[in-house]
Amino acid sequence: MADLTLSGKNPTSVKADALVVGTCSTSDGVAVVADQLPADLVRQVETLAPRLGITGAVDEVRTIPAGHDVKADVVVLTGLGERRPDGTFATETLRRSAGAAIRSLAGTESVAVALPAVDEDELAAVVEGALLGAYAFTRYRDSEAAAKKEPVAAIEVVTSFSRTARAKAAVARAEVLAAAVHGARDLVNTPPNDLYPAAFADAAKAAVKELGARGVKVTVLDDKQLAAGGYGGLVGVGQGSARGPRLVKLAYAPAKATTKVAIVGKGITFDTGGISLKPPAGMPAMKSDMAGAAAVLHTVLAAARLGLPVAVTGYLCLAENMPGGNAQRPADVVTIRGGKTVEVTNTDAEGRLVMADGLVAAVEDGHDVVLDIATLTGAQMVALGTRTSGVMGNDGVRDEVKGAADTAGEDFWPMPLPAELKAGLRSTVADMVNAASDRWGGMLFAGHFLAEFVGDTPWAHLDIAGPAYNEKSPYGYTPAGGTGVGVRTLLGFLEGRAQG
Repeated sequence: MADLTLSGKNPTSVKADALVVGTCSTSDGVAVVADQLPADLVRQVETLAPRLGITGAVDEVRTIPAGHDVKADVVVLTGLGERRPDGTFATETLRRSAGAAIRSLAGTESVAVALPAVDEDELAAVVEGALLGAYAFTRYRDSEAAAKKEPVAAIEVVTSFSRTARAKAAVARAEVLAAAVHGARDLVNTPPNDLYPAAFADAAKAAVKELGARGVKVTVLDDKQLAAGGYGGLVGVGQGSARGPRLVKLAYAPAKATTKVAIVGKGITFDTGGISLKPPAGMPAMKSDMAGAAAVLHTVLAAARLGLPVAVTGYLCLAENMPGGNAQRPADVVTIRGGKTVEVTNTDAEGRLVMADGLVAAVEDGHDVVLDIATLTGAQMVALGTRTSGVMGNDGVRDEVKGAADTAGEDFWPMPLPAELKAGLRSTVADMVNAASDRWGGMLFAGHFLAEFVGDTPWAHLDIAGPAYNEKSPYGYTPAGGTGVGVRTLLGFLEGRAQG
């Protein structure tokens, strides 16, 4: 990860490969948003902006010569959009603009960032965006190609708050947060021949050791232990693969914990759909079907590294959904942990089966609140697109998750659980079916299914199917491929609980 420092210098005096400053859209054209830049340079940019195609829009990044009065080699203009009525910019805009600039400078050694931040909260957004943008997944590239993709190595954020305790704390938190997001992205981007359930479990144990997440205890149940323990969802989904399922439990329990939170993550390391086979065109992206488990793992580690006074337990529900000779069939009946039976009407609705086992385990262990996060339904994308996640559950917990997402800068939308959809769970041979008989409200039906396994425990379900994996062009601090979505929201939720 990039080395980030704060500086109180004049930005023109910072010797770096690039100096990042902001531009914004105005009624008259474009304004440069940067203190202490040479007046001649500002005037030149604002005058030539229309001819250069510079608009100041968010995600727009342009590079211009620095001129004699700026020590950096080039000046990078990153768009901030329009100012708010009070003349400032939204924290997410600052986060995204910093990230877009740093991401575009991959292959650059050192960058100075001088974006407008009127307080430490806005500075924190700039720092977070810069670190989130400094990411690349180059593990499978040759050394020459990897060097061209390497993220910025050193970032110097220029700010008048460089010496304050709050600013230093913001940097420390941002470094932990970015490492967690990067870790989740790395797991999602890892190909499924290298990341299968047992390998994921090993990666979880290694991450606890590597990141120094002291106080996190890891327990792994293998396929035989899952069968003996009655985890029928995990066993049923995983039985078509030669590589058996796992349930990984990560427990962080500080002595001064004020509350107990469980987070359950879907970890289908590859999803063919099973016998209900998916169309081939969409299958390569199904290596991302473990993004929920990746987010849970790195959220628990981040909470431990930050020393949050919250007891948090993560449950990684890991399986590979394959159409092998022993695969579960449509019409099979499986028994979930705790005894409820499910008629499998669609083997491609497998995520809710493994999540059911994880939710029951979480409730058995006793927690004040249970969250689950999963790339659960294609219906989420139909309803909300590829950048907005859905959140369902008890109104209070759902709204708490939404509030944490808003503060973190992640786009979540509260969704209902209409009572009439619950009737679709009925089965003629078991306690319930795993897939509805029609296509309407599929995301909400899946929410109802999961709700059957949490009892009276306060609960919320986060469906991140679209936002977890970006199959299009990068934007802001978001790369192509794994995005790490959910980590920032989950960590913010835990921090909120820590504050009471």
